[in-house]
Amino acid sequence: MSHETFPTDHPAVVTCGLPYANGDLHVGHLRTYVGGDALARSLRKLGQETAFVSGSDMHGTPVAVNAWEEGVSPEEFALRHHEKYQETFPKFDIEFDNYGHTREETNVELTQEFVRELDEGGHIYEQEIEVAWDPEADQPLPDRYVEGTCPYCGEHARGDECDEGCGRHLEPGEIEEPTSVVTGNSAEYRTREHEFLRLSDFQDYLGEFIDRLEGTANAKNQPREWIEGELQDWCITRDLDWGIEYPGKEDLVLYVWVDAPVEYVSSTKAYSERVGAEEFDWEEPWQDEGELVHVIGRDIIQHHTVFWPSMLHGVDYNEPRAVLASGFVNLDGKGFSTSRNRAVWVDDYLEEGFDPDLYRYYITTGSGFQQDIDFSWERFAERVNGELVGTVGNFLYRSLLFAHRNYDGTPDTEVSDGVSDRIEEAIEDFRDGVNDYSVRAVGQSAVKLAQFGNEYIQGHEPWNLEDPERADVIRDCVQIAKAVVVLSEPIMPGTAERLWDQLDESGSVHEVGVGAALDAPPEVFDAPEEPFEGIDDDRVAELNERLEAQIAAAGEDSEAAAADEDADGEAAGESDGAAVEPIADDRIGFEEFGDLDIRVGEVKHAEGIEGADDLARLEVDLGAETRQIVAGIKQLHDLDALPGTRVVVLANIEKAELFGVESNGMILAAGEEADLLTTHADSPPGTKIR
Repeated sequence: MSHETFPTDHPAVVTCGLPYANGDLHVGHLRTYVGGDALARSLRKLGQETAFVSGSDMHGTPVAVNAWEEGVSPEEFALRHHEKYQETFPKFDIEFDNYGHTREETNVELTQEFVRELDEGGHIYEQEIEVAWDPEADQPLPDRYVEGTCPYCGEHARGDECDEGCGRHLEPGEIEEPTSVVTGNSAEYRTREHEFLRLSDFQDYLGEFIDRLEGTANAKNQPREWIEGELQDWCITRDLDWGIEYPGKEDLVLYVWVDAPVEYVSSTKAYSERVGAEEFDWEEPWQDEGELVHVIGRDIIQHHTVFWPSMLHGVDYNEPRAVLASGFVNLDGKGFSTSRNRAVWVDDYLEEGFDPDLYRYYITTGSGFQQDIDFSWERFAERVNGELVGTVGNFLYRSLLFAHRNYDGTPDTEVSDGVSDRIEEAIEDFRDGVNDYSVRAVGQSAVKLAQFGNEYIQGHEPWNLEDPERADVIRDCVQIAKAVVVLSEPIMPGTAERLWDQLDESGSVHEVGVGAALDAPPEVFDAPEEPFEGIDDDRVAELNERLEAQIAAAGEDSEAAAADEDADGEAAGESDGAAVEPIADDRIGFEEFGDLDIRVGEVKHAEGIEGADDLARLEVDLGAETRQIVAGIKQLHDLDALPGTRVVVLANIEKAELFGVESNGMILAAGEEADLLTTHADSPPGTKIR
């Protein structure tokens, strides 16, 4: 990996986490795929050679369990969903260069090749372990055929992951009070031989790798607990009939998280074989020099930052340059639940006749990629009506219509220096967004330029001017409009294509670079159409009524019921407060507020607390003294970068003990992402906040 500023001279591969081929897609599932597509398009806009690949995860227990319940073979079951995904993604302009699946011969062969090389390198060993066994069915119970209690936090867990509690990966045999999903009976433990990857071989490497890794903060910070602790070796085989056979072991298949990421390589290879190595050579990014970027959900960070880099390093492949881990998508303040039909399904969205670009815009620009985002029909309509119709659409339509009516197209004048500078600034914002791995910033570069355009045309009032002044203003507006179209393409590719055609531009908007934003528009173009259609209140009310009836029909018990786990194993989501809580009705008096001793502090030292997933120990200078404070920011902030940061501290809160560490104060932060509160100016430590 070069770690150079994009674009680089090396080919890039952007991947998305593989969806389990075992259920229908709802709009929450699309976040990583839309985000990955937007990033790949943005890289190409900068001139970066890029392949965008993914595929369906055909193996694993969830597929086997659901196929068993349906009475069909796992292959038939998984292929049906894989084909549905292949049809669905293009409807949202998610255009993979290759979309394969893990059952394809290329992936089977390459996965087994990886395993053989790891074995030959001494990284795999055999060990007897106790595995769950269903005595009634007289069969072994791999990972998700087992449910029980997490040995670390005591919450209900699956056999391979504490999905409802601490989120830890669980090795076979770790779960307590195991129960068979097949029969509901208590399971036994019996001794079986399994294969293990010696993760301890890679501990030093992983420590260096995580320091180099780029991407979202959660992907860089969350894995440190495992990497800096004592790495447990990883069982890479399962007692299951469905999967890729372990080389030379007919009675064992590889754990799904061995063959699933290998599909990233296999899918790139399949793309090269289709277009030719001259067009894109898969070996360059994976084995020579290239830029590998993984776009995933945050529930699979560990797999992509610990297990997968170890495998790649063990077979002498390149490591990921960046991992982008998204937050969850909630539905009107609560998690999606497939079992309760509490979801906006992709097919239903399309059947409503909504433009896919409206959702692409909503999901990419509503928050930072790693933050949770809330979907509701009200918020969807507000952002479409306000930002797309009211800002972007309003500027594009009024500018191009005025130009067409008065000049048949672009006036024959030059763009003003001020407008050229503002477009160049938008291009730089776009470029910075790509290099910061922020699809939100990419989308905002176009919207902010449209906002500038609205202010520009309103401020100059060309309808009150005479030529040549009027022509100069409209020439500027048409140039701004073209720039908005170019820069919005990664986020709203369908809309950009329609507008490009309306401008009578040659070629494809998908193939031009950001420099095209400054190229002169065509002299003549036809009357434009309004690019976006508003959503009225009656339509929102109708959509809400339909959703409520859908949920009621599925038998949701109560508004307070906890969101279920998605059937595909992807966490249903957590609210981060994107659905803003109402302001409290209960008021406090000034004297009560005066009892709070809130001070400016400066972080002097920060370190994670061993054994605690989220907690960090901070030493904070409060002017008169330095306090030790425990804060739940371990996975949300780069602790090494915190010293020197000014924070806001509630100093007179009662002391508490967390994980055996005394906390003498409370650092104030906003939201689930722990956005640390600070001061606008450089107030010294100890300054009282009034």
